[in-house]
Amino acid sequence: MKASDIFIKALENEGVEYIFGIPGEENLDFLDSLKNSKIKLILTRHEQGAGFMAATYGRLTGKPGVCLATLGPGATNLITPAAYAQLGAMPMLLITGQKPIKKSKQGRFQIVDIVDMMRPITKFTKQIVNGNNIPSVVREAFRLATEERPGAVHIELPEDIAAEDADDRIFEVIGHRRPDADEMATRQAAKMIEEARMPLILIGAGANRKRTAEALTYLIEQTGIPFFNTQMGKGVVDERHPKFLGTAALSDNDFLHCAISRADLIINVGHDVIEKPPFFMEEGGKKVIHVNFFPAQVDDVYFPQLNVVGDIATSVKHISRHVTDKSNWDLSYFQTVKDEVDTHLSKYAEDSRFPILPQRLVEIIRSQLPEDGIVTLDNGVYKIWFARNYKCYQPNTLLLDNALATMGAGLPSAMAAKLINPDKKVIAVAGDGGFMMNSQELETAVRYGLNMVVIILNDSSYGMIKWKQQGLGFENFGLDYKNPDFVKYAESYGAIGHRPKSDVEFCGMLNKCLSMDGFHVIDLAVDYSLNHSILNILLKEKACLL
Repeated sequence: MKASDIFIKALENEGVEYIFGIPGEENLDFLDSLKNSKIKLILTRHEQGAGFMAATYGRLTGKPGVCLATLGPGATNLITPAAYAQLGAMPMLLITGQKPIKKSKQGRFQIVDIVDMMRPITKFTKQIVNGNNIPSVVREAFRLATEERPGAVHIELPEDIAAEDADDRIFEVIGHRRPDADEMATRQAAKMIEEARMPLILIGAGANRKRTAEALTYLIEQTGIPFFNTQMGKGVVDERHPKFLGTAALSDNDFLHCAISRADLIINVGHDVIEKPPFFMEEGGKKVIHVNFFPAQVDDVYFPQLNVVGDIATSVKHISRHVTDKSNWDLSYFQTVKDEVDTHLSKYAEDSRFPILPQRLVEIIRSQLPEDGIVTLDNGVYKIWFARNYKCYQPNTLLLDNALATMGAGLPSAMAAKLINPDKKVIAVAGDGGFMMNSQELETAVRYGLNMVVIILNDSSYGMIKWKQQGLGFENFGLDYKNPDFVKYAESYGAIGHRPKSDVEFCGMLNKCLSMDGFHVIDLAVDYSLNHSILNILLKEKACLL
């Protein structure tokens, strides 16, 4: 059997549904094998879009998303998505082509050492040098991609290896149970919780598993300990819960940080410092219990006093069972913080000025999307507003990146989410800067008939950096640009373009777009003028709570 046929057979054996990407000359044998497979090729307009789609598939399903590129520039275009998946703990397999390795075909034309280039940003990278090794390499790549901590893996398939004959042998997919944490560790964690005065629970992205969500909800309801989450931990526990304090959208100085500062023990579940930390540890300060699949890496700002290492859901269940004495706790202050946070977040939610305020945008989207509706974000200052103000009722319903924090991922992520969940409402929210980085994928979305909505927040500038520039006292310089007519731009791809002129018109327009078929692009003017006056004065305002 041809080696490329075996590669496709190995992918089918792993349950692969889609391959996102752009083939090249060096992938033609692979492509020919793929045409007879049940695996569907999603042909994109740029490798970066394909990579972001594959990473999001991995994030939502727990199974590696697969993307494909040729050698040289095609492969280098996958570098950012590889880092996106690696830092964000999203299982993903990148497949790239290469010139023949047994005999030179075109000298060094287009040849870059992709395997070495991928090494720092993947869990595993390997060139196939013998077709007989394909099944074992594919199986190992999938095992490593999903093993905690999940991430990106890479396989390079040279052109001549893909075309050679190889043995037809496929390895059975054998799963494994994650080991439970040591009983003494869970008992010690329970003892630290009982002895604390003001314990607080932090939920990170690693807790985003169904069993873990159930175990955490039980722990919170049994103990009454308040909780908050990181940006990528949103929705693990329903944020309408009365013990929910908020999301750590800022590094410091938000009202939520009053609670973090006052807590003497933080039970940190599923978080690591690759995602921007919501607090820094100091010698002699608050204690931290690290509950995760892996021990904490010692860092200048993160050195937990206890590691509870093992299956997170089981660890949380055991801790819940051991915590019985609550007599030492005084959690009343946390309710004061919650009241202040809720009051602050409701401000401007009903403000109907236009161009629209980001707080109002969040309120409108939350009110119009069902509980299981999905919002994906690109990277910009609006991400802070969604992280702080948008309440998630279910896991994986607000997809944002707080690890690599790259621009350009919002639109492809939404496309993957819709592809996986065709019956759910999906909205992509992107700044004009981030949208234009992969806007060519509008054609891909229209071609595959994806019914969804993209909202472009139009302020004709790189707003996040502008906010930082202003906050640090620099003059406005180098961050403004001109945009195309986004309505005509959308229509040129076969999408449906809209441009509301008022708050009322936008509300009605969004409702209509969500109820209709078609790919809808809304060019929405946004007013970021309050970013500095609100976000940069929180330290002064929150002082009254301390």
